[in-house]
Amino acid sequence: MKKLHLIRHAKSSWKDLTLTDIDRPLNKRGIRSCELMSQHIWDAGCHFDNVFCSPAVRAESTIELINTHLSDIEIKWETTDELYTFESKSLFDWCKSLDDSLSEIAIVGHNPALTDFCHSLSGEILQTIPTCGYTQLISRAINSWSELSDVTFKIERILWPKALTL
Repeated sequence: MKKLHLIRHAKSSWKDLTLTDIDRPLNKRGIRSCELMSQHIWDAGCHFDNVFCSPAVRAESTIELINTHLSDIEIKWETTDELYTFESKSLFDWCKSLDDSLSEIAIVGHNPALTDFCHSLSGEILQTIPTCGYTQLISRAINSWSELSDVTFKIERILWPKALTL
């Protein structure tokens, strides 16, 4: 069985237009969303054992803030250049190269890559994974990451910040 936890970075700031895309920080709403989502993501079953993060400032800030708000644990993550992508094919290629000893992983990344990846893996159409959104996918059909293909996972959980504040 393989399990994927997909976390889209929180809302970023466009205040400083001189910054490159990779250097954009979180805005106030993004910071609040990380606080709101932290415990909910943990309670949904993401225990942050194998976390891989895009090198974008907004992605790393997201996992850092989630870590800050989960005071009982310390999340360790690996920054992975390949996860600074907006294409699901890049996520497929990266995941297929994962060590099979990893039964579950968490990816902190970007759209549209995450939403398209989730759609391809599950066959379910999501409008979008919103900023700071979380999706958990499970596959009992594959035992090796190299077997990753379309419609081999089932969506188990979806958490959106706005749904938690209604």
